Amino acid sequence: MEQKKWSLQIGGRVLEVETGLLAKQAGGAVTVRYGDTVVLATAVMSKGASRISGYFPLMVDFEERYYAAGKIKGSRFIKREGRPSDEAILTGRVVDRTIRPLFNSRMRNEVQVVVTVLSIDGENYPDTLSVIAASAALSISDIPWNGPVAAVRVGKSAEGEFILNPVNGEIAESALDLVISGSKNKINMLEAGAKEVPEEEIVKAFAFGQEAIAKIATFVEDIAKEAGKEKAEPILIQGTPEFEAEVKKILLKENLAEALYNPSKQVIEEKIKKIKEKVSEYIKTISSGNGAETTEKLEEIAEQVFEETSDEIVHENILKKDRRPDGRKLDEIRHIECIVGVLPRTHGTGLFTRGETQALTITTLGSPGDEQVIDTMEVDMKKRYIHHYNFPPYSVGEVKPMRGPGRREVGHGALAEKALLPVIPAKEDFPYTILLVSEILESNGSSSMASTCGSTLSLMDAGVPIKRPVSGIAMGIIVGKNDEFKVLTDIQGLEDHYGDMDFKAAGTENGITALQMDVKVDGISVEMLKAVLMQSKGNRKEILDKILATIPVPRENMSQYAPRIITMHINPAKIRNVIGTGGKIINEIIDETGVQIDIEDDGSIFITSTDETSSLRAQKWIDNLTHEVKPGEVFNAKVTRLMAFGAFAEILPGQEGLIHISEFSDKRIDRIEDIAKVGDIIPVKVKQIDDQGRINLTAKNVTPKTD
Repeated sequence: MEQKKWSLQIGGRVLEVETGLLAKQAGGAVTVRYGDTVVLATAVMSKGASRISGYFPLMVDFEERYYAAGKIKGSRFIKREGRPSDEAILTGRVVDRTIRPLFNSRMRNEVQVVVTVLSIDGENYPDTLSVIAASAALSISDIPWNGPVAAVRVGKSAEGEFILNPVNGEIAESALDLVISGSKNKINMLEAGAKEVPEEEIVKAFAFGQEAIAKIATFVEDIAKEAGKEKAEPILIQGTPEFEAEVKKILLKENLAEALYNPSKQVIEEKIKKIKEKVSEYIKTISSGNGAETTEKLEEIAEQVFEETSDEIVHENILKKDRRPDGRKLDEIRHIECIVGVLPRTHGTGLFTRGETQALTITTLGSPGDEQVIDTMEVDMKKRYIHHYNFPPYSVGEVKPMRGPGRREVGHGALAEKALLPVIPAKEDFPYTILLVSEILESNGSSSMASTCGSTLSLMDAGVPIKRPVSGIAMGIIVGKNDEFKVLTDIQGLEDHYGDMDFKAAGTENGITALQMDVKVDGISVEMLKAVLMQSKGNRKEILDKILATIPVPRENMSQYAPRIITMHINPAKIRNVIGTGGKIINEIIDETGVQIDIEDDGSIFITSTDETSSLRAQKWIDNLTHEVKPGEVFNAKVTRLMAFGAFAEILPGQEGLIHISEFSDKRIDRIEDIAKVGDIIPVKVKQIDDQGRINLTAKNVTPKTD
């Protein structure tokens, strides 16, 4: 392919797309540059059908490369980059959720999109560039899909103005961090963290971002017209029209429409199982003697027909009759139960149950030294608030191997974490490291928002002084052929599966703190998003009332098993007095008292222990080590050295002063040995501190200290 470049001015910078230089054997390959951030995206489609059945086999991989930031990562022994960071996983999900709805769901060719970060400037984020690059690679390739799409980031300045593609420094001060993707006319993916931004402002941000997306998508479309390959014919999972019609006839005859409509997930599954058995019996009769491979293929085609028929039923019932599978009204939330203080020894617990979804969230409080160190291609930082999300197979009645967290677990945990972050107290007010773990015990729709609500309960139960409680809700939408639509509140699993959108909104009574959306159609309009967001506002308030009825304010007293932290501030120049040579002094304090001590460069010291006596002892020890002596202070000093002209005495650990021989008594003293010896404890007063910091003491008429 001939090497070509295209450029577009967007957000005050040049967006540059290049092809024909790198990865020329891929089906489509482009590099996208914005500032000095450069990503390479490749797209390849297999020639044959995947061995994986049941869904379109799309793989999206986002590859961090530490060389992109000029870093060498790892221990002395291992330098090869290993498993992706959470940030890499989340970026890969952003790309996947943007491009996946634009493929034919019946397609069975394997498609792999790989985005590799080649250079990063620390200002321009690679996530939005990755979406644009993946879109461009697919658009110029021979892979059939319904793109292009594009993505932008939207921030909000202190003056209330929206910022297109804010740089790293700007986003740190922004009240909004919105990543939004879509085509020229529709939005199909969004992720947002916000500092309690009102819903009305969020809607304006959607429209602002959509305008820029349209420009970039048109730009990519023009590139594809100039440099794109002819699209290949995909391998589709489909049977003869007669077979598919007969399968659909069986489904309707066996009352699939009624089977999908029941408040109980288990009842629905049992009824569907019986209907599928009828379809399997039909397949066996027509495939008899043609081998297992033919039967397996027909089963997969029948499954596709089942999915499409179920989708039609759900759409028709909701659009025409406002009839939801479990019988609720369109804006009705399932039954909610909130419980706190569930476990006896943990620092805080919250059990949130909504319908057949249940999340148990546990709060653990630790010292500042328990912060998580984040060392990625993009950032070096520490996290003091962390949220983990676990989704065991029993939560949906399945048997699966228990392995580490997958993309879904990382994504849901990050969303719940983002939702609570704006209300977490500042370190100066609450110096603890806070770890939340959400255990999903049941799942039938929106376990991530259940985790968010459970987190609020758990934090308040633990006595964490959050600024305001947060609630979350999952919304859905059903869109008709003529863009008519109905908004659904609190979607359950079946509505998520057959609906057209999964929109999660979390926030306080003042505004939004987190959003996440993906769709199963090619996108939705800003007007639809506005309707969804505004309906969610009242729903979140309803859930918030349930939470506050359970625990109206954070507990005043933390659990007796939670550590207590004493915060001290010393002169940074005195830090070396606390640490000592090779850490000798601080290790002695820790060994003697059993506390944990964290020291920061600004002189902040945090003493953490579950034993108050030990903490106070360590605090007194550090006070003595760092005390800045003033004239007039009285000490019980220990004589350390005798000199002809007087004695040196230690008034505090590491701090000595001189008692001149004339300062022992009003009477004349000929020999210091006559009145003092090493080890004596003598009450002294600070008489003077000279220009060189030397301490002069007197023992005349000093009353001994009693404490």
